[in-house]
Amino acid sequence: MPIDRRPPAIFLMGPTAAGKTALACALAERFALRLISVDSALVYRGLDIGTAKPDAATLARHPHRLIDIRDPAQAYSAADFRTDALAAMREITDGGAIPLLVGGTGLYFRALERGLSTLPEADPAVRARLAEEAAAVGWSTLHARLARLDPLAAQRIRPSDAQRIQRALEVVALSGRPLSAQHSGPQRRLPWRILKLALLPSERGPLHARIAARFDAMLAAGFVEETRRLHARPDLNPELPAMRAVGYRQVWPYLDGQIDAATFRERAIFATRQLAKRQITWLRSELDARCFVPDSVRLQEDVVRFVSAFLPANGVA
Repeated sequence: MPIDRRPPAIFLMGPTAAGKTALACALAERFALRLISVDSALVYRGLDIGTAKPDAATLARHPHRLIDIRDPAQAYSAADFRTDALAAMREITDGGAIPLLVGGTGLYFRALERGLSTLPEADPAVRARLAEEAAAVGWSTLHARLARLDPLAAQRIRPSDAQRIQRALEVVALSGRPLSAQHSGPQRRLPWRILKLALLPSERGPLHARIAARFDAMLAAGFVEETRRLHARPDLNPELPAMRAVGYRQVWPYLDGQIDAATFRERAIFATRQLAKRQITWLRSELDARCFVPDSVRLQEDVVRFVSAFLPANGVA
């Protein structure tokens, strides 16, 4: 078998609250790694507490590329991520280090590894028309329309996911073809030899407990006040991708006086658990990933041993 001479890179994947950041920083202490965030919420400035963004001390010691690169009023797509991540990986490799991509946004990992189909660009007029229809009849009605036009996409998209429903209907309107028929883009071999690591809980109970404890810590740290500042901006609304991030989406109606604090907390924790469930389901489809139990007392030791076997002899920091 020929030797794979591509430079190494590492994917560290896992559900929310699994301890990915702590493990990534521990690995960066041991090996010549440079970190790249793979998180659709961490790209936004000002979304700090509710996204569990690494604190200033952590970022000072272990800088993460692709954090705080967009204003919350701006969009950021999987295609944008792929472009930015490839540039960051090249820069890290050219500098003699090894890229470690860490996060829980499966769509971003998949876009980076496999590439994306060529989809029609966003059309403001079509989007505005769909938004007006949704305001009149509700996103659930538009989801039912999507189920008729693109059943496969409708199965993957929740009836409450306005952003993805809008995009799927937009693609059909602009191209005449279902979104699901256009997602099987060309397989592109990355110019890196990838090691995939996945933090995969063996039981949901401990993860659910961590999710609840972390959310209560966010509340104590000022999450509501952080979102109140965003809520006060006239250019932000709950339909923007940034504001639809888990936690922020649930606090918005609380700030509007539509629900009480207990209901907000309950909804946010439930939504975070559902996010973790979807992330775990996706991770189980990554058959070439080496899985580790995040609650294992030997986690760091086991991961270090596995990474050591993958990296070249000069991969030690």
